[in-house]
Amino acid sequence: MDRTDAIALLTRYYAAFNAGDWQGMLGCLSDDVAHDINQGETQHGKETFARFLAHMERCYHEQLGGIVLMASEDGTRGAAEFVVHGAYLVTDEGLPEADGQTYHLPAGAFFAFADGKIERVTVYYNLADWCAQVGA
Repeated sequence: MDRTDAIALLTRYYAAFNAGDWQGMLGCLSDDVAHDINQGETQHGKETFARFLAHMERCYHEQLGGIVLMASEDGTRGAAEFVVHGAYLVTDEGLPEADGQTYHLPAGAFFAFADGKIERVTVYYNLADWCAQVGA
């Protein structure tokens, strides 16, 4: 995989996200993907990632805008910067009460690739900013 292939893979991944196509997202991941959750634990495996997506779909409605994708020349690492345009639908455990609040949150992600798939996803955003936006 080279830089062009890595960018194409990330383009498919984020297009699937914005379309709510969870199977399309999962198709971009390796079976043993590592998912580093912002200010949380690292989860492993495509099935665990699928459960994460189901949880997110229940609690949030999100679209990503202003997506900028980057990848190393050798196609082993990548990054994305974007703005999350979201609505907080159902209270997520340990977070403020949900009441349909909307938010616009700058975020980023880092990736590792192997064998044409994403093998690591690390997502970062400012949780304090999100909490302030939803009225915590």
